[in-house]
Amino acid sequence: MRLLISLLALATLFTTACNRKPKTMKDQASYTIGVQFGKSLKAQNLDLDPKIIGRGIADGFNGEKPALDDSEMQQVMIKEADEKQKEIHAEADKNRVIADDFLKKNKELEGVKVTASGLQYKVLEEGKGKPVKVDEIVVVNYKGNLVDGKEFDSSYKRNQPAEFPVKGVIPGWQEGLQLMKKGGKAMFFVPPELGYGDRPNQNIPANSVLIFEVELLDVKPGAKAVGEPVKTAKPAKPSSGKKK
Repeated sequence: MRLLISLLALATLFTTACNRKPKTMKDQASYTIGVQFGKSLKAQNLDLDPKIIGRGIADGFNGEKPALDDSEMQQVMIKEADEKQKEIHAEADKNRVIADDFLKKNKELEGVKVTASGLQYKVLEEGKGKPVKVDEIVVVNYKGNLVDGKEFDSSYKRNQPAEFPVKGVIPGWQEGLQLMKKGGKAMFFVPPELGYGDRPNQNIPANSVLIFEVELLDVKPGAKAVGEPVKTAKPAKPSSGKKK
């Protein structure tokens, strides 16, 4: 709720952009901020009217008297936040049922193994050498899908393998990587509790099973071994960040 209130309050600082391509630096900066703001709102899956948002931004920026007084706006924000929470919980409950059903059926498929934590994995290609350790750094190519087939992240599409410490990703990845050896390839079927749990994460809905195809390209010594700190990047927030 605080984030939503902050974003809508911030909107009063911006003017609406014109339809034609902006030419001056002022217009380009205004348009850029507008696009970024719009993407932030869209990412929250809010049911809003962009035209009326533009009207509110213009009124706030120009010092016009708002169509709603402060008390009315506060009540609207509280109600909107409550409704959003109800939607999140409803979606989380629905996705939990879908996740449980998928995992129940998936574990029976040929080649799929289940660990004590509930992680399901399938070896596609055996690697060579020693298994990955939790304090090491890995270089991987991967793609992540939801159970409906929707792809939410892919290092292949970025044409850039991901490099990160094993400790810097979600529990399902940490465990799965330690079952792999350099040169290996595997599928991870990550239950919600080993992924992002019952909260949505960017384009990943709450209580989602995360399906990853992972190719382990290289394994490097961790920070302690090389004597310097390592940045923690996260592969799938994908898009660079998760605590996988």
